[in-house]
Amino acid sequence: MRSVKSLENRVLETIRRARMLAPGDRAAVAVSGGADSVALLRMLESLRDKLGIALLVVHFNHKLRGAESNADARFVEDLARERELNCVVGSEDVAAAAKAHKSNLEDAARRLRYAFFERVVAEGRATCVVVAHTADDQAETVLAHILRGTGPTGLAGIYPAVGSVVRPLLGERREDLRDYLRHLGQNWREDSTNRDLSRQRARIREQLLPLLERDFSSRAVTHLAGLAGLAREEEVFWSALVEDRFRALVRGDKGKLGIPIHDLLAPLDVSSAAQPSALRTLTERLIRRLYQELRGGPGGLTAIHVEQVIHLASASSSGSRAELPRGILVERNFGELIFSRSHSAGRSSGARKTVSLENAYLYVVSLPALGVASVLVPELNRRFCLKVIDWSVSERDTKRDSAVLDANLLREPLILRNWRPGDAYRPQGRRQPKKLKEMFLAGRVPSRDRASWPVLESGGRVAWSRGLPPADEFCVREGTEAGVVIEEIQL
Repeated sequence: MRSVKSLENRVLETIRRARMLAPGDRAAVAVSGGADSVALLRMLESLRDKLGIALLVVHFNHKLRGAESNADARFVEDLARERELNCVVGSEDVAAAAKAHKSNLEDAARRLRYAFFERVVAEGRATCVVVAHTADDQAETVLAHILRGTGPTGLAGIYPAVGSVVRPLLGERREDLRDYLRHLGQNWREDSTNRDLSRQRARIREQLLPLLERDFSSRAVTHLAGLAGLAREEEVFWSALVEDRFRALVRGDKGKLGIPIHDLLAPLDVSSAAQPSALRTLTERLIRRLYQELRGGPGGLTAIHVEQVIHLASASSSGSRAELPRGILVERNFGELIFSRSHSAGRSSGARKTVSLENAYLYVVSLPALGVASVLVPELNRRFCLKVIDWSVSERDTKRDSAVLDANLLREPLILRNWRPGDAYRPQGRRQPKKLKEMFLAGRVPSRDRASWPVLESGGRVAWSRGLPPADEFCVREGTEAGVVIEEIQL
């Protein structure tokens, strides 16, 4: 390893260059008891006179490993006492919180841990919190985001500074920090869950990254951390542009946010020679910003949800609406989209609702390769199950052939919505298209039910409507490998 002083000097330069800490700061060092955080504490202790800062040790007990978690807390308290530093310990029952909020343990642990850090700062005990994420943590995070499915924002990984939290070790390797501790004769604690291969993060750490470094590139961690840095630079530009467009185009009134549809789909004045797709990224980010403003923070919105809003803006009629996660409602009002909090967000999904003629709805459907896509439509007090089945096994079931769609012929966006005037398609076995309105009359569908009648749209074309023959172009045929059966369940 390079000398101890070389490592300390690199970290000192990182802190100064990024202005992470300033003279007079009271820095709360988050120490779990693991090697990385213990190395951070010892390093900042060595550098505190040069930085002109005071140190405080903070530890959060997640209560996930019983006696082992309590032993970690005692280790950190003893370490702080040895270094003659004050120590603040917080604790929460993370497992109970995860169950109550229906979230996974890792998300719940992070949320509660950072809430504890914020309280330490809010109470005036510290001016900032220093956390020991390393280049290895950064590489693991980028890979986890890629495997989960992410866009450029997710490639940015862990940020060096967010609010009152700073991370001066993001450019350093985990093994260098362990060598640093060995040189000092400083011990640390090992978290047994870090090697629990039932957790994806542990498999990335113990299996995937070593494989990449051994068989593909010895600098895989460095390259992944570098990619995160480039992505963060891009995010700085996009954040500034989105914020400018948000302030210029969005109006707020009584807890609602409105934006003209033209401005959402074309947020910038560009050359007429530019392709419409050139503004697509800005539109998507603006939708996320609108959602974030109402929700009170980022996260929770997927690409499918964003596509749902874009379809609402570009291809729906006034009165149509879409429900996003966390009770956020988007409604089209002529030439404007209105984002608001749904008044029914807290209602039970099983509560009965009266459907009016104006009650429009729109839900984007994501079909699995095999299995069931379930779509709750509270406007109808119904749940629709789109079952993807192996047609080579089911093709003998001739009784339902006419009601089965070919999964491979369906195109995104796949949307379950209410009927709209003008909807038409060519039913199976017919040579000419027919309007749904005509089929409603022939099928004696009551006029009061027509406005909310469910329709499945594939790539902008009607593929199916309740109780009617499906569109011929989407029906199963010779060579069909996977079929889609649509079933409806009353709540």
